Amino acid sequence: MTTQQATAHAARSWEVAARLGYVVSGVLHALIGLLALRLALGDTSQEADQSGALQTVAQTPFGAVVLWFAVVAFAALGAWQAAIALRGRPGGSPGLGERSTGDRAKAGGKAVVYLALAATSYAFATGGGKSSDQQTTDTTTRLMQAPGGRVLVGAVGVAVVVVGVYHVVKGARQKFLEDLRGLPGGRAGTAVRWSGMVGYVAKGVALAIVGVLFVLAAWHANPQEAGGIDTALRTLQRQPAGDLLLALVAVGLMAFGVYSFVRARFGKV
Repeated sequence: MTTQQATAHAARSWEVAARLGYVVSGVLHALIGLLALRLALGDTSQEADQSGALQTVAQTPFGAVVLWFAVVAFAALGAWQAAIALRGRPGGSPGLGERSTGDRAKAGGKAVVYLALAATSYAFATGGGKSSDQQTTDTTTRLMQAPGGRVLVGAVGVAVVVVGVYHVVKGARQKFLEDLRGLPGGRAGTAVRWSGMVGYVAKGVALAIVGVLFVLAAWHANPQEAGGIDTALRTLQRQPAGDLLLALVAVGLMAFGVYSFVRARFGKV
């Protein structure tokens, strides 16, 4: 095997591992949606976020194996996105053109998210995982103690709201189809469209609430008001018709999980 062939083979293997990251992401979103639905039905025993989903996985017979698989898959996907952000394309990847500045910036943000998920999965795989909301509160507290900390926390909140709105628009306008190389035919393709639309809108709503909580925490100088997805969903539940709204978002998060499975197969990476 020549050096060029070996490089191409390594790149393809890396791409497969990165695609598996979308599979794991799909599983987590489906579990978060299920936990959110249980919350809407009155079960408050587990957090409806990444930590709750990972804890659910850890309690299964092969949980440790799945968690270690998640560590590798998320790390590969994060590294792939980091390569795009830094170089415009993963090294040695055939058939991939250079990305625009905007694409590289988005890839950088995704790299941070996926590498953070890899770290969280590693924590649960080694028995040291803890509540995502508690981690958020601790981080917010440290930020507020820094010079200009309240402004920084508020800026983070605004940024998360913007990301949430972006997800809603991406879903409503079906811009997520641009991330795919194609769609399955017939009813399967229609189902993918609907899962992407509903999924992106639901995830966007949840993220926007997270951002608002950060802004409120900064405004009131109270880090306890900040929180992750679980806090956001519980906040939504406390609104008028909250259980119904929460159930709709829960179904949407499960739909996003379905879309993530499809993206693992048909997505551009």
